[in-house]
Amino acid sequence: MAVLQAAGAVNAVEENLHRLKGYAARAAEQGAELLVTPELFATGYAPALVVDSDGEGIRAELADIARRHRIALVGSTVEAAGEGRHITASLFDRQGAELTRYRKSHLFGPEEKSVFTPGNDLPDPVPLLGLTVALGICYDIEFPEFARSAARRGVDLLCIPTAVPTTGDVGGRPPELTYNAERISTLLVPARALENGLYVAYANHTSPDFTGFSSIASPYGTFLGLAGGGEELLVAEVDRSEVERARGLNTYLTCMRPALYG
Repeated sequence: MAVLQAAGAVNAVEENLHRLKGYAARAAEQGAELLVTPELFATGYAPALVVDSDGEGIRAELADIARRHRIALVGSTVEAAGEGRHITASLFDRQGAELTRYRKSHLFGPEEKSVFTPGNDLPDPVPLLGLTVALGICYDIEFPEFARSAARRGVDLLCIPTAVPTTGDVGGRPPELTYNAERISTLLVPARALENGLYVAYANHTSPDFTGFSSIASPYGTFLGLAGGGEELLVAEVDRSEVERARGLNTYLTCMRPALYG
């Protein structure tokens, strides 16, 4: 599988999709059968500026990219539902069929919350390439319950389009007493993979506006691929048997007593 880290230019849909076509071709040439892309990559991540973008039209373009390059694709778009708007992620198979669509349930920051509506449904687990796959979007993965609920429903791979902005100046405090958003990628993402015995494919935009550090995390909490700050294509092998082995070693799912936690 592959994870794309790249910056989507705001309201430059044609340019962004053209770049995505090139990356899809590269990923397929390297043997990847699935490509995960950043949150709102086609429109660029700027919630208030892209809230009225043509999500339906962009999804048709994403389906065409998947079909032309014979690669399954996870892309993030805006979905209009009545008077509301949602940030969504879609999974297209290698024939371009949309297998599932998920509405982001944890909106981040005042700008997202001012223009988008949170989704109220858990992502559907779907079979793909010998794995059970589910979608999440950015802030979702920062909540332990989100990944745990997916694992308890049999998910082997979580695909997470994301857009994590840099935190900027933290007031001159020593590093050990500050918050840095890079730790979402370097600490939380592998922790979610380890504690649930699943793969996490995490696709972010590039620095300097975003933290970068996209990754493919293994069920053992290790990185099979970890980007830096720039544009990069990560490729790694994922295997259902490693999920089974990891869950046999770390039995969090079977040892947890949900009744204790309400």
